[in-house]
Amino acid sequence: MAVETTWVFVEEQDGKPAAISLELLTKARTFGGDLAAVLLGAGNEDLLAQLGRYGAKKVFHLVTDDRLPAAAATAAIADLVGTHQPDLLLFGLTSTDRDVAGRLSARLGKPVISNAVDVTVEGDDIVVTNEIFGGTRLVDTVFRAGAPHLVIARPKSFAAEPDEGVAPELVTVALPDVGQAGSAVVTGRHVEQREGPQLEDAAIVVSAGRGLGSAEKLTILDELAGLLGAAVGATRAVVDADWLPYSRQVGQTGKTVKPDVYIACGLSGAMQHLVGMKDSKVIIAINKDEEAPIFGVSDLGVVGDVHQVLPKLVEALRSR
Repeated sequence: MAVETTWVFVEEQDGKPAAISLELLTKARTFGGDLAAVLLGAGNEDLLAQLGRYGAKKVFHLVTDDRLPAAAATAAIADLVGTHQPDLLLFGLTSTDRDVAGRLSARLGKPVISNAVDVTVEGDDIVVTNEIFGGTRLVDTVFRAGAPHLVIARPKSFAAEPDEGVAPELVTVALPDVGQAGSAVVTGRHVEQREGPQLEDAAIVVSAGRGLGSAEKLTILDELAGLLGAAVGATRAVVDADWLPYSRQVGQTGKTVKPDVYIACGLSGAMQHLVGMKDSKVIIAINKDEEAPIFGVSDLGVVGDVHQVLPKLVEALRSR
């Protein structure tokens, strides 16, 4: 059996496990064997119970303080790996996960495979699937180094589905002193004020491209999103132009979304953007350039000026 023990790294966010960690726990259940979560955060009863419902039989709780946690968390996990010898460690494609996974790879002298869209067990092999060339090709990579195997997976690669589960065994782990590497202290936090559906969870996403022309032209997009109960996304070009904040960016260096409906407004469909939205169930594109790459992945394409099409669409929705 290739995988007898799997650990999933879980970062606490706003008192809950990060969404991608629940996706990874769901996937890890399919491997069989023992499944544990490595929780980084304050922890609470509801959070621990949720990890149990998603399959974690044990939770190694790394107790945080006001220091930046990655260096100390990595040292603690490395010690745990030496003691418990897990076969596979799964991380999400988030800032903290990648920081810890990279540091852990260096400490253990083990490779880490990133940007995974699937992880499978084939006989004695653990096979990691990645997308390349903007998701147009799939590459399978097999670990040849010994355990533990380190994998960083993209968001939305697996559906998060709870199981019956049981209350997990809790093992509290104090973060060690790692000297200067862990000396940075968090002096303040800023919580972005957000309204309406969140980009990662929305059933409908309306996205803006540079074709809208200016930040002032985004008003019609907000109006459309309000009528549809949608979240507003954007390309990197829109974010770089400061029309919308980075938290709205969809794509390779932004967020990965998988809504029921994705409406691309005035965006060409650069490869870096397609990576973040091409798996949407239905893609509707509006662009005046009939050769725009976005039409290559669209289920419905409207060749026309977005400034003429969107007002007509809003008018039709308001009349219903």
